[in-house]
Amino acid sequence: MTNEFKQKLYHLIDEAFKEDIGNGDHSTLSCINPVAKGKAILKVKQNGILAGVEVAEEIFKYKEPGCNFTQLKNDGDAMLVGENAFEIEALEHTILQCERLVLNCMQRMSGIATLTKQYTDKLKGYKTRLLDTRKTTPNFRLLEKEAVRIGGGVNHRFGLYDMIMLKDNHIDYAAGIENAINKAYNYVQKNNLNIQIEVETRSIEDVKKVLSVGIGKVFRVMLDNYTPSQIVEALALIEGRFETEASGGINLETIESYAATGVDYVSVGGLIHQARSLDLSLKAII
Repeated sequence: MTNEFKQKLYHLIDEAFKEDIGNGDHSTLSCINPVAKGKAILKVKQNGILAGVEVAEEIFKYKEPGCNFTQLKNDGDAMLVGENAFEIEALEHTILQCERLVLNCMQRMSGIATLTKQYTDKLKGYKTRLLDTRKTTPNFRLLEKEAVRIGGGVNHRFGLYDMIMLKDNHIDYAAGIENAINKAYNYVQKNNLNIQIEVETRSIEDVKKVLSVGIGKVFRVMLDNYTPSQIVEALALIEGRFETEASGGINLETIESYAATGVDYVSVGGLIHQARSLDLSLKAII
């Protein structure tokens, strides 16, 4: 966990506590001794891939730096019903106030990691790698993309600021793919930006246009809504001069047929927006 990631995580945690606790956790304040210490354990109630253990530790320690967090399983481990993922020893107020945030994060992250692992298992034996997208939950992208990484996927750009992606609407508004590429490249040069340019193509003719103006400017070509046979045709034209990404409606049933083309990446928005949270619970140890 890098310092940059931690700083973003702390911001997320702080805002989540403000949202959840507000002017006070009155359920806890009303009946729990503020100095009482307790223990709790994270129980697995559904099979899958575990994700968010390190995040859970940061949440508890953000609230109570001196708490004792014992990790029993690691992020990325297969988990089975009945197993325990971690044990926490802290003030009972800390455990109760962190419980829902920890569970919400881990359940969501574990669901995404589990689905991502199902996709990456389909890619074994191929050079093709799996990318996520920006189809994420606002203000929760940090942990959704981390869950993809834990599940074996590769993070695409984090936001609009760390890469230029010229999609269909950019191209249409810019009056064509050639104009869009040249304007984007000139913008990067003028502003001395250390970011790369990816271009979405919708046809073989688009690929030819990128080849005519994009050498030395574009680093990756997206092949959007192509069939596997069209991907093969496009790759034969590109001849390795750009990275390639297949996108658009790719799912667990079709991903292997795309990988068999030799494309560098496949991107699947469903890794995040179609993932289902897994069942976990935090139980007091008495």
